[in-house]
Amino acid sequence: MLGGYESDRADPRVAMRILIIEDEPDLLNSLAMALRDEGYAVDTAANGEDGLFNAETIAYDAILLDVMLPKLDGWSVLQRLRKTRKTPVLMLTARDTSVDRVRGLDTGADDYLVKPFDLAELLARLRALIRRTSGQATTQIRSGAVILDTAARTVSHNGSPVDLTAREYVLLEFLMVHQGEVVTRTMLYEHLFDEDDSTLSNLLDVHVSNLRKKLGHEFITTRRGHGYCIERSAKTT
Repeated sequence: MLGGYESDRADPRVAMRILIIEDEPDLLNSLAMALRDEGYAVDTAANGEDGLFNAETIAYDAILLDVMLPKLDGWSVLQRLRKTRKTPVLMLTARDTSVDRVRGLDTGADDYLVKPFDLAELLARLRALIRRTSGQATTQIRSGAVILDTAARTVSHNGSPVDLTAREYVLLEFLMVHQGEVVTRTMLYEHLFDEDDSTLSNLLDVHVSNLRKKLGHEFITTRRGHGYCIERSAKTT
């Protein structure tokens, strides 16, 4: 059961693709809706077999995994997944015993949350989990005069706040996390757009153009035939 959280659709959010494996339809739909409101790209699975197939096929940034699932339980999903993937996993369970928590962590879970939980706590744990596994010791990412704070979910340029849409924010965060690297269009599609998005091609170009207008035209470099890059010494205007 979710509670204690009100979402503001206008706020910028974090940039990541999440898989939810949960067999309770109401909870699955509520979680998917809440995470999409937060700016996450979200895929869902209602049983362990489908969830494992998705988890092994797509490079997710994190997985929310229920323990009690049809066809293949959460323990088995996690055990098989760990043979090929190191994707961060936050386990969800109604069983609050130390034995269950230890079993989940020993099997390879990165965190453990007992139902019913507060949505704000789940989101905070998810953000912390993604920061840890991406090697971020701090919530702030800096490139030139641009500072992005993943906890406060704000962006500033030369000390002034920058108003971004949710999708502009998720694109900027992904590029800044990978600054100094060329990020291909395919990578951006896979991490920023979920299975329900149908119009991808022109959207990406529009969002990149809008970010350049707000942060400086030289801030994001286009590597023709390859993708986009924020240089570590990115120039800003």
